[in-house]
Amino acid sequence: MEMQSDFDRLLFFEHARKNAESSYAKNPKDADNLTRWGGALLELSQFQSVPESKKMILDAISKLEEALQVNPNKHDTLWCLGNAHTSLAFLTPDEDEAKVYFDRSAAYFQQAVDEEPSNELYQKSLEVSSKAPELHAEIHKSGSLQQAMGAGPSTSSSTKQQSAKKKKSSDLKYDVFGWIILAVGIVAWMGFTRIPAPPPPSR
Repeated sequence: MEMQSDFDRLLFFEHARKNAESSYAKNPKDADNLTRWGGALLELSQFQSVPESKKMILDAISKLEEALQVNPNKHDTLWCLGNAHTSLAFLTPDEDEAKVYFDRSAAYFQQAVDEEPSNELYQKSLEVSSKAPELHAEIHKSGSLQQAMGAGPSTSSSTKQQSAKKKKSSDLKYDVFGWIILAVGIVAWMGFTRIPAPPPPSR
């Protein structure tokens, strides 16, 4: 059942990405559309290998920064940028390099809070961002992220141990990206309510 919902999410955000791309061709100065595009790319990045995921996140950052050029005070864009930099930090094994991304994400979360102080989600994101470097160190010390993202081979010979490792890795992947998924999902939901539903698959 979880696979089906993942597949549905993948289809939904791929459709949203394509819609945003075609809307961009008509109006490249639509900050809402650019934010939706960046949010869709962030969601889609979770279904990729680590290198592809990083590439997609960088593309999302580019779209979100473009949205800020149109509207520098757009709080949901600032907040999405915070999430994008957090995602990039977790995919970066080097602690010093990751710290740069974590610092940027905290700055974007702070700007989002400054623009809309009553938003509890923005406040929570800012609060959680201070704990992110510690979680990053823990994850990369154990090498769990590479396993979770499918980059590391399993050395276990027992099928039972392999499935337990896969489940643990899968759980870790969802823990790391869980709040990002929720966060981007909420922004996406708000933005995508204006997008027509994708046509049903042909049989």
